[in-house]
Parts: sequence; structure tokens; C-alpha cells
Amino acid sequence: MPDLPAVVAAAQEAGRLAMRRWDEGFDSWEKSPGHPVCAVDLEVDALLRDRLAAIDPDAGWLSEETADDAVRLEKRRVWVVDPIDGTRDYIRRRIGWCVSVALVEDGRPVLAVLDAPARDELWTAAAGQGAWRNGVALKVSARTQLAGARAPTDSLPREDRDLLVVAKPNSIALRIAMVAADEADLLATLRWGSEWDVAAAVLVAQEAGATVTDAFGQPLAFNTPSAKAFGVLATAPGIHAAAVDRLAARARAAAG
Repeated sequence: MPDLPAVVAAAQEAGRLAMRRWDEGFDSWEKSPGHPVCAVDLEVDALLRDRLAAIDPDAGWLSEETADDAVRLEKRRVWVVDPIDGTRDYIRRRIGWCVSVALVEDGRPVLAVLDAPARDELWTAAAGQGAWRNGVALKVSARTQLAGARAPTDSLPREDRDLLVVAKPNSIALRIAMVAADEADLLATLRWGSEWDVAAAVLVAQEAGATVTDAFGQPLAFNTPSAKAFGVLATAPGIHAAAVDRLAARARAAAG
């Protein structure tokens, strides 16, 4: 398996490129309604593909900004990349974005880097070895009561008004990482999402002690044919079962 420092170096190089382009200006557009993309996404994607292929040339490739190739399904290891997670914040010159890189092996993330240069944050994790932010080990909250749990969101539905809203970056990877850093107790989505959005952050959260599943409480798998899962639920372990129970009916309805 590749060394984590080599992956960190590639992600940080990508982060530096994104910061330079952020200062210089860039073109942006919608690849589909509500899904912005900018020229920097594509440039960072190309840089990462080159650097990561040099680190592990046998690994497959799955990225938000690259046409999917089913060849990845034949690979034991796959790079799963979102060149700029939180593009909306990037375009609006807000700091809630990061470069997200994960190495998936046998369907599970084993190396992860989130480089958030606008926030001066580097998040890293290796399977079985822990998770860190800027070199400081991360440990999830010990909360055991769902009421009062901190959730990074813009607003809460009526049935969740017993939770506490905390500031939300646009990047879902950074919102999951907040659970790892004990800055939030719960992150939940009830929609179909892509593996590249969460692969790296899932490992960061798990290595910090969080419980991370899909919206139904089932384990997440990576390098699947669809490269999608319904929802993500990352929580302090002591409230995960209660969160699954609370969201069950809504998850079934949203999934159809």
C-alpha cells in the first residue's frame, strides 16, 4: 500500500494550485442545474490523476470530474477523488471547500487526505492508525443523548428542533470531518450521494471513533458499480442507533 506522506504531498500540491487559481480568477458554469463546476476543478483533477498514478499505477480511478471507466471495478485498489469538494463555496470565495483524496482497497477506504488550504487545515487518516488534523490526533464526541447533539446544517426541520445547529461548510467532507474533530455530533443526509464526496472523510471519521453508515444504518461500500449510496450518517457512536431510528421513516420516504 502507498505511504500516506506521498498522498499528502499530492493533495497539498493540488491545494496550492487551487489557492493560486482562487486568487487569480477562473471560469465557472453549471454542468447540470444546481451542480456548479469551475475550470479549477478540472485542472486540479488532472494534476491529482498524474500524481496519484505515479504513486500507485495499478490502482483504478474514480473522480467527480472524470468520465467513469468500468475498468476500476476490476481493481483491488482505487483512487477516489473530489478535486474540489464544496465547489459552491470555492466559487463564492468562501472557505468551506477542500481537496479530497482517498485510496480504497477491497471496497473500504484505507488512506485519506482532506486538504483545506483556505482554512489552514490538513486532515489525514490511515486504516487502523488513527486520524489527525494538522498533526493533532482526533477523537469523536462521547455524547450518548441525541437531544442537544450538534449538527452542521443551515436549519433544522420541526422534528429535529431538539438538536443544536453549528456552522456548516459547503463541503460535505468537511462536515463529516467536524464529527471526527468533536465539533459536531451528527451529520446526516437523506439523498443519493457519490462515493467521491465522502470516501476520504468517512475514513477520517471512523479512525477518530465515529460510527459512519448510509442513511439506513447499513455499512457503506466503495468502488461499487453505481459509485453511489443513499445518504450518509456520521455520528458519535453513542447516538448512532437513536439517529437511525429517528431518520428511518424519512429515509424510506426519500429513497422511494
